[in-house]
Amino acid sequence: MYNKGVLSILGRVYLNTKLFIGTSAIILLFGLTTVSTDTLLSSATPNLDQTKVNSYNEPINNHLLTLNVLTNSLENRLYGVASILEFASNLSGMKSVPNVSLLNTTLETLHGIPPDSDLQKRNIAREILSNYHEIAGIAFIMPNGDTYFMEPYTMQSNQTKNNLAYRDYFKGSIATNDTYLGDIITSTSSGVKRAIVAVPVFTEKNNGVLTGVLVGSIELGLLNKELQSLDLSQGQRIVYVDSNDTKIADSERLFTNSSETFSNLKSFQNANEGKFGSIVEKVGQDNMLVTYYPMEALQNRWIVLWIQPIS
Repeated sequence: MYNKGVLSILGRVYLNTKLFIGTSAIILLFGLTTVSTDTLLSSATPNLDQTKVNSYNEPINNHLLTLNVLTNSLENRLYGVASILEFASNLSGMKSVPNVSLLNTTLETLHGIPPDSDLQKRNIAREILSNYHEIAGIAFIMPNGDTYFMEPYTMQSNQTKNNLAYRDYFKGSIATNDTYLGDIITSTSSGVKRAIVAVPVFTEKNNGVLTGVLVGSIELGLLNKELQSLDLSQGQRIVYVDSNDTKIADSERLFTNSSETFSNLKSFQNANEGKFGSIVEKVGQDNMLVTYYPMEALQNRWIVLWIQPIS
């Protein structure tokens, strides 16, 4: 039976791992964090005179400190979401065996079980969604990839695919028997980009047989809002990108170039190799100072780029 007291436990797990970062916190941490630089200004752009190179040293250091704080915040956010889902996956209500016979009769018409069925699982999902707004949706997927349920139910009713076995987060969680962060995807139910964390679920009896995968989708719109709240100078941008060159979030509200790519940038390539630093290179048609920082996102890697014009 689902215990309402679980929320207080979930809250403690979540709050112990989540780091709230705002502009004031970033300024405070400037004085508390030490990061070395790997600046590649003059070597990357031979025509940039040394006086100008030296003038960028201070902003580069500040940028690296800020990106260090942002990556720590992102890491803690992702681990917080993973902790909640892992805790939920171990609750007896979530571990109970799914109603396969019911699913077989409603999968094609309802894209899962009815909204009033297996309320033990659904209620756990609903409680998480009502308290942790960074999680936009929760799904339970059967070991063969069929969708068992989605919450909120509107996600399930809008679903366009009944089987999600092709998704990398599902494959990764099944293959590793562990928590897995998938690539950024466009949701088949909402049509918006999501980051997906998947956790395998096992029965309490029968030597822990796999009964499904519990999936949580992260609200990337919150990351956009956080970046857009930063007080950046005119012409500057901070973007989050995954290792496959998919943009996750952008500080620029009006930038809507859907074909924008970063994989051709040396800064992106360096960060994808786990390096951090700054470099002057062409972004579009202009020379830009790009400060880059990698973020270890569970088993995945995301990249943070700070792009500013060369004055």
